[in-house]
Amino acid sequence: MDPRNFGPPVKSGPVSCNNGDNEEPYPSLSDYHDYEPNLEFDDSELQQTPNSGSISADFIHIETNNSGGGTMSTSPVAEFIDENYEEELADARDETFDSMVFTTSSYPEVGVTTGPEQFTEISKYNIVDVKGDDAIGRKVIVLYASRLPPVNEIDHTLFLTYLKYTLESYVEQDYSLIYFHHGLTSKNKPSLRWLVQAYKAFDRNYKKNLKALYLIHPTGFLKIVSQIFRPLISAKFGKKLNYIYSLKELNDVVPIDKLDIPYEVIEHDKKLNGGVPISSETYQEQMIPTQQFGVTIQFIRDNYHVTIPPVVRQCIEYLEQPDALETEGIFRRSANATKVKALKELANQGQTVTFEDPHEAAVLLKKFLRELREPLLTYEIYDEIMQFQSWNKDEQLRNVSILMMEKLPEDNYKVLKYIIGFLSRVMERSDLNKMNAQNLAVVFGPNLVWSELVSMSLAAIGPINMFTQFLLQHHNEIFMI
Repeated sequence: MDPRNFGPPVKSGPVSCNNGDNEEPYPSLSDYHDYEPNLEFDDSELQQTPNSGSISADFIHIETNNSGGGTMSTSPVAEFIDENYEEELADARDETFDSMVFTTSSYPEVGVTTGPEQFTEISKYNIVDVKGDDAIGRKVIVLYASRLPPVNEIDHTLFLTYLKYTLESYVEQDYSLIYFHHGLTSKNKPSLRWLVQAYKAFDRNYKKNLKALYLIHPTGFLKIVSQIFRPLISAKFGKKLNYIYSLKELNDVVPIDKLDIPYEVIEHDKKLNGGVPISSETYQEQMIPTQQFGVTIQFIRDNYHVTIPPVVRQCIEYLEQPDALETEGIFRRSANATKVKALKELANQGQTVTFEDPHEAAVLLKKFLRELREPLLTYEIYDEIMQFQSWNKDEQLRNVSILMMEKLPEDNYKVLKYIIGFLSRVMERSDLNKMNAQNLAVVFGPNLVWSELVSMSLAAIGPINMFTQFLLQHHNEIFMI
């Protein structure tokens, strides 16, 4: 099979995918951005030895308009593909791509039965993390290429199992994946066959609720790899790919100060974008008296003269209608981003918001909690919440009750009681909406409490979710409803 049939010619600038069915190009948040940064790979591995038996020079072409209006084809192999990937791609010429992908593998089947204690050697690198929700309420999973250790220091099969284990709790709801590409080098990158195996390992359960895959600081090499994988990638999945060239663009998706971005990635972004450091604080809205998002509970009370923020009450009153309360997967699905943004603007103007479907109200409620200036459960009790799992079971109810009644500000306590009371009614219809205490805790935990000093992480999410689940299961005793 001629490798040239794997996909169309690759052009410089944002890559597109034509699947032969008039599919739209892969979306990009910066179609106007023609600059393509250089690879981070070592210079030595970009040299191609003549007559080495490697992939043919015409495997992939770049077409550039010349002064005469025609095209001039050159080979970017030496520029974009290092010797290891090149050899593996060359092997593909002598077998069908399907054969390489579906029958040839140097990795065993990947399962998800391994316990967390088996992942100590993997988790210490912090290659993958969970960072709360994005702008429209989807859980955010982050991968950092720069944190990958040298290939001889990591078991990639175990790493793949760890990825699946990490995602298990989130694949039943809409989620986004952010991949920071800078820092991938010849020393730490997995093989092409491992990438194929990884794609195979994540079945439909993992892919169907992945709503967006953001590739940050993509290089020409990354785009070429995505073209090579086109036979594996459905048109529907391909539309989820987004190339992002700056942290400023990324900040529109999720506040970058919540992502724990490695220093070297920040410095790389500054070099690519004029040396200006990017901070999400630059884009915070200026507060107005009617504002409800991005302020404190006390600010809303002082300006609206009510304890329960109007937007919270409007969301919950809508969601308590039987048709909404019984919606399967409520709080797990995302909503139209444009509509949610418009609803937020109305709420910030002090106007009543109206909804067209339950998911809009559910997303707006989560968004309100997530964007509070201080979390509803406050910074003060964060450390005690993190100790929840170490408490004796006989003491948990007493300790949690004391935290809620004595250490939460009165306004926060009343708002929390109102929301937890509503969520208890959601749980009562879990036979229809599939949202039990555990599922609701996964959704709401990171939106109720976070640290003032460190960004959300996998290590923190476990205790937070367990604490939230306990609140939901014992709400009658804790809040004396």
